[in-house]
Amino acid sequence: MEILALQEYSKELIASAILLVTLLFFRTATTKLVRRYAKTNQTLEHRTNLVVKYMHLFLYILAAIALIIIWGVQTKDIILAFSSVTTVVGVALIAQWSILSNITAGIILFFSFPFKIGDVIKIHDKDFPIIAEIVDISAFHVFLKTYDGEQIIYPNNLLLQKGISILKDHFKDKEFVD
Repeated sequence: MEILALQEYSKELIASAILLVTLLFFRTATTKLVRRYAKTNQTLEHRTNLVVKYMHLFLYILAAIALIIIWGVQTKDIILAFSSVTTVVGVALIAQWSILSNITAGIILFFSFPFKIGDVIKIHDKDFPIIAEIVDISAFHVFLKTYDGEQIIYPNNLLLQKGISILKDHFKDKEFVD
């Protein structure tokens, strides 16, 4: 009985095994490519790990979709499940859209690499201009430190929306003027 079941689903099992091997290959390849890119641009390890996690999540989603196709799940079942998941995720993301925009901005900052830790930047904000040194860059925020020692946590999505100047040795050569 078990042998008949294995023979009946042999194509699906073989395709699933091939998908698993392909997933492992792409997971390893993307990890190496992102790490090589990060090394050439001198990106911090924790930022690199974050982008690698995002890439792995994307690959897992693609693999899940491929498994659904391989095993021949009915279209109406896929649409029902997809619409249910999309509804739940949509409500959650609308409630937390800033989290998604900060993650996206963090990825953009990683790959475009406009500034790095240790740079002194000026954020051109009409209401709250900031001149500070970048202490750390995370998935959601950039941690800044002013000349006076004030620590500022600035959301990544706002960094993409505001004009920014990178000041060379601003704190070393001049006295801080507000």
